[in-house]
Amino acid sequence: MEKFEEKSKSTLDRFLDFIEKAGNKLPDPAMLFLILLLITWGLSAILAPINFNAFDQMKGQEIRVINLLTGEKLAAFLSNMIAIFINFPPLGVVLLAMLGVGVAEHSGFINAGLKYLLGVTPKMLLTPILVLVAIVSHTAADAGYVLVIPLGGVIFYAAGRHAVAGIAAAFAGVSGGFSANFIPSSIDPLIQSYTQSAAQIIQPDISLNPLNNIIFTGISSMIVIAVVWYLTDRVIEPRLNKNLKIDENIVDIPKMESLSLKEKRAFWLGFSTLLIGVILLFFWVLPEDSAMRDAEGAITSRYAPLMASIVPLIFILFWIPGLVYGFASGAYTTMKNMVEGMSKSMGSMSHYIVMAFFCALFINAFTESKIGSIAAYKGAEFLQSLGLPAQITIVGIVILTAVVNLFVGSASAKWALISPVFVPMLMQLGISPDLTQAAYRVGDSVSNIITPLLPYFPLIVVFCQKYVKSTGIGTLVSIMIPYSLTLLVVWTLFLLLYWTLGIPLGLQSTYEFEMVK
Repeated sequence: MEKFEEKSKSTLDRFLDFIEKAGNKLPDPAMLFLILLLITWGLSAILAPINFNAFDQMKGQEIRVINLLTGEKLAAFLSNMIAIFINFPPLGVVLLAMLGVGVAEHSGFINAGLKYLLGVTPKMLLTPILVLVAIVSHTAADAGYVLVIPLGGVIFYAAGRHAVAGIAAAFAGVSGGFSANFIPSSIDPLIQSYTQSAAQIIQPDISLNPLNNIIFTGISSMIVIAVVWYLTDRVIEPRLNKNLKIDENIVDIPKMESLSLKEKRAFWLGFSTLLIGVILLFFWVLPEDSAMRDAEGAITSRYAPLMASIVPLIFILFWIPGLVYGFASGAYTTMKNMVEGMSKSMGSMSHYIVMAFFCALFINAFTESKIGSIAAYKGAEFLQSLGLPAQITIVGIVILTAVVNLFVGSASAKWALISPVFVPMLMQLGISPDLTQAAYRVGDSVSNIITPLLPYFPLIVVFCQKYVKSTGIGTLVSIMIPYSLTLLVVWTLFLLLYWTLGIPLGLQSTYEFEMVK
């Protein structure tokens, strides 16, 4: 009977089953990162004597593999271990956000809000609305990872759907659609700054608009929503319902009974507090000389205090309304109840903290070794040497970026390294820096959701384990592969069509070029 069922499965199902089984045979994610750390150390010692003839044009220096097993480097590793862990970017983001969200969840405020949301949202539109919110969350830096993705599981579970499908859909929107947004964010001027520097290698007076991809990314958000909606409802969720059963007796998951009159009043008090907080923040940011803007008056700049305050603001805008709801509904009688809620949310993060420790050490070592940097550079150099037609080269950039992204997570770090190769090369073929940057952003987005080296990947595994304790890295990767591959194909085809039709990639650019057809 089992053999018959195996034969009746599609090729895709058998492939994903293989990925899941193979991935789940890997060690615990924490131990996996430890093993990768040891491998990185060994490779750094082996590759350090080799001259790869790689040159960082941005910094004007040669790139060499750094041997991390020297006495000096090992001493630095031990002395900096605490700093590496504490300064691991996702750690503080996750813990601070979860403190505020923990109070809002423990008091019942989030539960009440979900009941209202489910009451006004048609069940068939649950997925696209969730993905839309996930995409918009890019504007708030990493907020989507710690807020939208877990809520995706809660919302789907409350609606009687597979919770992991909700987490997967939100993850695909937040991370797989990282460069799909119709609202400007700090990543736009950051990426553009590297593109402009690279373009100035052959045209010193070139000036690119910081929002040079905004039209493309805005339309792309609709593409991502459509792809994720279809895959979640027609492919992913049916497969999960068949192969990945939700655990019984799950605790701490909101129940969706009707709200009592007291709970309704408490919710609107809490929501009014949240709304007042947002309004006050708006009027604080509104003046051109606001302290929340950068020196040039920009709001979305990575130097703007507003962008750096997103996570603390999330903490405040969930903590206070959660507190108000808790006392108004009777769930809280003393401040001790609030502390209990915060402690409970931290308790659920214990496994993540362990994984984050080893993940931080590995990513730091891999970055410092320069192995990933050389791989990215040599890949770009190889693509350049092929001398392919412009259209195929664009596709090659997307694919190469997607592959390199499996090993080098930072979008800006990769682009800083390979943009001096790609941008001038394609400008000489008549291809705008705007288009080259757009191709890079597509490739950088689609593989985010399948690389365990994404700093937040272990956190997503933890979110899934809340509903299915047996969830491992292989499980999550097998779930996300259809999203990744489909987005790669559809988004790349859309980019080529967009280019062929000659639609501007952004608001404006002082660099005019002839389209290569």
